[in-house]
Amino acid sequence: MNELISKRLKAARDRAGLTQAQLSEQLGFKDRQTLAAIEAGQRKLSAEELMKALQVLGIDLGFLTDPFRLVGEGKFSWRAAKNAGAGLLDAFEDQAGRWIALYRQLGQGGGAAATASPLQPRLPLTEKSSFEDARAAAEALGREWALGDVPAARLQQCLAERLGALVLYVDAPTFVSGAACQLPGLAVVLVNRNEPEGRRNYDVAHETFHLLTWEQMPPEHLEGEIPRGGKGKRVEQLADNFAGALLMPEHALVPLWGARGKCDIHTWLNDSASALQVTAVALKWRLVQLEWLTRADQLEIDDARLTANGRPKTQQTVPPRFSPAFAQRLHAGLAQGQLSVRRAAELLGLTIDQLADLFREHQLDVPFDL
Repeated sequence: MNELISKRLKAARDRAGLTQAQLSEQLGFKDRQTLAAIEAGQRKLSAEELMKALQVLGIDLGFLTDPFRLVGEGKFSWRAAKNAGAGLLDAFEDQAGRWIALYRQLGQGGGAAATASPLQPRLPLTEKSSFEDARAAAEALGREWALGDVPAARLQQCLAERLGALVLYVDAPTFVSGAACQLPGLAVVLVNRNEPEGRRNYDVAHETFHLLTWEQMPPEHLEGEIPRGGKGKRVEQLADNFAGALLMPEHALVPLWGARGKCDIHTWLNDSASALQVTAVALKWRLVQLEWLTRADQLEIDDARLTANGRPKTQQTVPPRFSPAFAQRLHAGLAQGQLSVRRAAELLGLTIDQLADLFREHQLDVPFDL
């Protein structure tokens, strides 16, 4: 616990924009070295010093002591609207941090593997790489990971097997599409589960790029989204090119395109995109990249006819909340008494009845009495 408080005290000080000398003065220490020793875990805060620190830094006790929170660790990169209020995104990031910290903590306490191998694969790309390089890297990764002709169907499983990554489908604010989060030993992808299937899969592929290039190309905290044909940050443009080629590899498109015949282009795009579990608009732009659609072809395409791949809303599916791995670890943690039912519901932002429904969604028995 002392080590946890030490790390988080430094994080709270950094967040407040205070130097060690400034905080030392406000806490009544004679010199900076006292605080330096506390932050290094070499000296404990007394109860009186602790209460003073909470007051000065404007934090609660849980900020320093709660293991089910991410404080001073975990770097998020959000795919969200640029005009989203900072306060709203900060609040949701805090909630997402609780989900991730809960998963990690239960893994540590229950003896499950809580960290991935430190030998993580990396893409041989930099900001100076071309879009063609990004697409080639995606095609190569698809072959190495044996993603097959419908990569979207296997990508999440491969992220878990190859990177030890966790993909969570969550109820996010409408301005949030998804996110990637890097922790020591754990990578996480968050996806807004209420978006169309093709969009969700594209978000997973886009964040896969960030997980595999985080060291050489750290993404921004808030990415925003690049409109088609628009200009944006080079890293995000590379990620978009990578995602398109990963989900729609040329080898999978060749037979589909060859079998089109005289089929209406809108019908072909909608049907082929549904088979690939991507959006029809994304498939259209992938064909443009491959130079299979001429400028005249593009002008004939009405994007309005590609909305939701031409399917009514009643045919759109919404995946269960979080993920099977998350639900199973939470189930085991409750069964082993690692945390109370009420605490679990609080951390997830659910009622106890909704927590029970979560287990049912994943075909698990409810490990507590209602």
